[in-house]
Amino acid sequence: MASPTRRTFVKGLAVGGAAAGFGLWQPSVWAQTTRRQPTPELSGRTFDLRIGATPVNLTGASRTALSVNGSIPAPTLRWREGDSLTLRVSNDLDEEDTSIHWHGILLPANMDGVPGLSFHGIRPGETYAYRFDVKQGGTYWYHSHSALQEQRGVYGAIVIDPLKPAPFPYDREHVIVLSDWTDEDPARVFGKLKKQSDYYNYNQRTFGDFIRDTRRQGLGATLADRKMWGEMRMAPTDLADVSGSTYTYLMNGATPAGNWTGLFKSGERVRLRFINGAAMSYFDVRIPGLKMTVVAADGQYVHPVSVDEFRIAVAETFDVIVEPSGQDAFTIFAQSMDRTGYAAGTLAVRQGLRAPVPDLDSRQLLTMADMGMAHGPAPAAADPHAGHVMPGMDMGGGMQAHPASEKGNPLVDSQAMAPMSRLDDPGVGLRDNGRRVLTYADLRSLFDDPDGREPGRTVELHLTGHMAKFAWSFDGVKFADAEPLRLQYGERLRIVLINDTMMTHPIHLHGLWSDVEDDAGEFQVRKHTVDMPPGTKRSYRVRADALGRWAYHCHLLLHMEAGMFREVRVEE
Repeated sequence: MASPTRRTFVKGLAVGGAAAGFGLWQPSVWAQTTRRQPTPELSGRTFDLRIGATPVNLTGASRTALSVNGSIPAPTLRWREGDSLTLRVSNDLDEEDTSIHWHGILLPANMDGVPGLSFHGIRPGETYAYRFDVKQGGTYWYHSHSALQEQRGVYGAIVIDPLKPAPFPYDREHVIVLSDWTDEDPARVFGKLKKQSDYYNYNQRTFGDFIRDTRRQGLGATLADRKMWGEMRMAPTDLADVSGSTYTYLMNGATPAGNWTGLFKSGERVRLRFINGAAMSYFDVRIPGLKMTVVAADGQYVHPVSVDEFRIAVAETFDVIVEPSGQDAFTIFAQSMDRTGYAAGTLAVRQGLRAPVPDLDSRQLLTMADMGMAHGPAPAAADPHAGHVMPGMDMGGGMQAHPASEKGNPLVDSQAMAPMSRLDDPGVGLRDNGRRVLTYADLRSLFDDPDGREPGRTVELHLTGHMAKFAWSFDGVKFADAEPLRLQYGERLRIVLINDTMMTHPIHLHGLWSDVEDDAGEFQVRKHTVDMPPGTKRSYRVRADALGRWAYHCHLLLHMEAGMFREVRVEE
């Protein structure tokens, strides 16, 4: 088991207050930050939100973040289903346009907040009034859709009280926003990845690993393994593009030593609304000593599922019920998927308490089966025949077809030739870990297919990329060169996504629901963000019931910036 590094510990101290005695930061600097107070909550029908620059000190170094009303995360917005809202968003930045996108919210296209599609953006000194009716309930979030501002602090939670009571009882609730912070300029992070895509992967295998593998597997097998990874131009430790080498992982804006705390009384049923508001980080979440009952995904109720742990992709939300008792404090532990750091906080009967923080799980090594390759033993719940190939390899007949735009494309370095849904696979690092881990196969909406019609057509899109070039796209065509995907207003269609890349992508369609299908093609669960592990093929139904121009993209911020983005037009 890996223990937190001294750097991780020091980064935590800088927020917790104990660091002042070590000279890591000055109290006057800390006084300018926002983390001494809990995240504000605003409610009602009219809101005034101001986006501006705010000094912060999260790691012992003073930096300037972007905030909403001076808060990071932005204030939690509490709405009521059925209300008509006015949200006036003002840009207090000196030289940057800004915007707010209401993630997962059903609204008119010109209120969606995507510059260049929905509107022109909000220029410095200007205010834009978002006006729309609330048509849903549940847990959602909001964030900037301008440049890389989301990474710099412009993100926050939305809680919508439904017209009908929840189908489960609870006594109190807490919102938990997970995120990642870097002291670097996000544009500099992006530039480094464009020059060297594994720049932040500090978990590379060493010569010592080679010797140990040779002793265990033999020289021939070890050399063959290294050769195969070399041909893919990828390392088996490459689970995340940006790691804890630059990231500090936050829970409601606090580092682990900042110890965000949510209160409970013994015997209460507590609803925890988890939101992954990170730019680039997946989290594996558990609360040692407590079972979690998952009751909602992406704001929509699901049949309750009791688990010990769940993976939350960027932009997803999960609501869980816990019943803490028997001790005064429990740790909420959210480790990054690549095991290079964690966010943590506490459920406690009073402020100031802590419970033991688990060690990080050991470093994960991807297998060829994780990559969708046909080589090597398949992980649990994965098909041993699911495979990637490099472009140009002859795999014979019966394999997955690919669009012509991928052929000979310098922006495509791999293709999934026999992709599978793997809905029942918990994912790398979570299989057979002794804990009950949530999978997509566990998620079943409480309601039947809300549309009821069979899709009238199928649209197949491939998630494509080139690892070494840090280039990402749909069908090998980056956004700047892509034609819009055109939908007919009112039609019901099926979208099939095939992940040809070696990375995981959370795909978000603005303005429309994504009704995920099971392997039999039946409606399973309604979501706004669909996770796509490497080598997977997943399908969902869409009802084109909102006219206008909509964004469709990978929600890993730098993948979107690098080209994995399409425009969807719903037209009459």
